[in-house]
Amino acid sequence: MNNFIQILTYFRIIAGPIIFFLILVSQSYGIALSILLLASASDYWDGYLARKYSLTSQLGEILDPIADKILITFVLLALVLALDSIFIAFLGSLILAREFWVGALRDFNARNGNESATTVTFLAKIKTTMQLVTFCWILTGLYFNSALVIFLGNFFLFLALIITMQTGLSYTIATFKK
Repeated sequence: MNNFIQILTYFRIIAGPIIFFLILVSQSYGIALSILLLASASDYWDGYLARKYSLTSQLGEILDPIADKILITFVLLALVLALDSIFIAFLGSLILAREFWVGALRDFNARNGNESATTVTFLAKIKTTMQLVTFCWILTGLYFNSALVIFLGNFFLFLALIITMQTGLSYTIATFKK
C-alpha cells in the first residue's frame, strides 16, 4: 500500500509536464482534462490512504505539497500560453509567488523549530481544490471551444487567488507571531 501511495504522489509530478505537452503541442484538451482530473483525485487519495493505513511519512509530507505545486505550475503556464491571457498570467504569477513564499516560510520554520506555523490547514486544502477545479473548468472551456466557460473559469481563478492569498497571509502571521 505504501508504494501505491507514493505512486499517486509521483503521478502528479509526472502529470504536470504531460498536461503541458498535451495542451500546447497537440492541443488535446480532452486528454489533458482527463489526466488533470485523475491527478486531482490522486491528491485526495494519497493523503486519505496514508492517514487511514498510518503510512504517513516525512518524505510524503514534503513531497505531497511539492507535487501539487509542480502540477499547478505546469498547468497554469500551459493555460497562460494556450489562451495568451494577461489576466491568467497575472493572477497565476501571484498564486506562484505565494507558493514560493510559503515554501520559504516552511523552510524558515523548520530551521527554527516552528513547523506547526505552516502545517497544512483545511483552507489550504480548499485552495488546492479550488485551483484544480478552476483549471479543469478552463480546460473544459478549451475542449468545447466555449468562451463563456473560459470566462467563468477566469472568475473562479480570481476566487482561487483570494483563498490562496488568505492562506499565505495566515501562514505568514503564524510564522512571525512569536
